[in-house]
Amino acid sequence: MGKVFVDAIVQFTKEGEKIPLEIVWKDGKRFEVDRVLDIRKAASLKAGGRGIRYKCRVRGKEIYLFLDDDKWFIET
Repeated sequence: MGKVFVDAIVQFTKEGEKIPLEIVWKDGKRFEVDRVLDIRKAASLKAGGRGIRYKCRVRGKEIYLFLDDDKWFIET
């Protein structure tokens, strides 16, 4: 298992929260985040690293998107 680093289009709230709106792959493909289901501090057990874990629904599938040292990644 590993990490795939991605770009993210993010909304910053007035409270300072970062809410991902879209995930952008290296090849430019964009995937809209349908809904953020949970946000918490957590470690990636599959890929290593720690930070903020966003449980998101993308195209009907639940994924974990991580923000670690200002870098976004998804577990592979």
